[in-house]
Amino acid sequence: MAGTGLTAQAVADLVGGRLLGNGSVVIHSVASLDRAGPGDLSLVVSAAYRAGLKGSAAGVVLVTDDLAGEAAGITTTVVVRDPARALTQVVTCLFPPPVSLPGIDPSVRLGAGVELGAGVSLGPNVVLGARTRVGARTRLDPGVVLDEDVTVGEDCHLGAHVVCGPRVHLGARVTVKAGAVLGGPGFGFHSSAAGHQRIPHVGGLRIGDDVEIGSLCSVDCGSIDETVIERGTKIDNMVHVGHNVRIGEHCLLAGGVLVGGSTRLGNFVVIGGGAGLGDHVTVGDGARIGAGTGVFRDLPAGAVVSGYMAQNHRETLRVQAAALRLPAIIAELERLVEQRRRDA
Repeated sequence: MAGTGLTAQAVADLVGGRLLGNGSVVIHSVASLDRAGPGDLSLVVSAAYRAGLKGSAAGVVLVTDDLAGEAAGITTTVVVRDPARALTQVVTCLFPPPVSLPGIDPSVRLGAGVELGAGVSLGPNVVLGARTRVGARTRLDPGVVLDEDVTVGEDCHLGAHVVCGPRVHLGARVTVKAGAVLGGPGFGFHSSAAGHQRIPHVGGLRIGDDVEIGSLCSVDCGSIDETVIERGTKIDNMVHVGHNVRIGEHCLLAGGVLVGGSTRLGNFVVIGGGAGLGDHVTVGDGARIGAGTGVFRDLPAGAVVSGYMAQNHRETLRVQAAALRLPAIIAELERLVEQRRRDA
């Protein structure tokens, strides 16, 4: 897929970089060093890729200052502090998001008291419940279902077949990818000898501005109070967030994370893919939880943990290293025992 095209000089101006080489070279797309051609922009993020730089046919390459000399005479380069971030800027310019045309498909079903902002786009088979409000310029793709008393802010995008339960409130510029379910009842029951009786969930779900929620995620509503996801948080695909959870600002949750009910995450928490957090856990600001980690106790601000029982990351690495040495240690012990038996 090719974009509209930028000259090397335009790339340098866009990212605030230093141009070395032919500023009139035009790039239309981006590619890795080994696949890039004369019309592509590529990047070198570290010295480990210097060999690829010399053999690349890329039209323009983003490099750091320490690699600029090695690229001299090989290709046109733009010297920047952070090539990966600069590449994101260029990609955004080359491939602007499609502009959705405002309008309401004839198949849309609107409940009583629905309010629609200016320039909304409602795709085929969208269903809006009573008293739902949709902000200006928001786009709802085919099959989106919003229950009663849902609020969606301005400039949001809900992908195909997203479902929002009652009393879900989305801020501005929220992105929800296809198939996510927001505000459904949580997993709560009163258990007795007679069986399990469902606890009614009458709380809502509040999602702040600039949040992104991935495909096939499930975020439960609160049982009495709200489930909350604060502004700027980004959630990957297939993440489950239980009832009454509160997630702070600018957190990152990778794919497959499970967050148990009533757990609290501070601001800027990062959780690796497949990690699981138990119920009623509190995680402090800036904590980092490794992929596949099980967290069943509170974590202080700035903690870095990994391993199934969420031990200190360095301790986990030491345990894993020791485990790899066990066969050799056992063999040595067996040799010593056998030697002692012979000497007896």
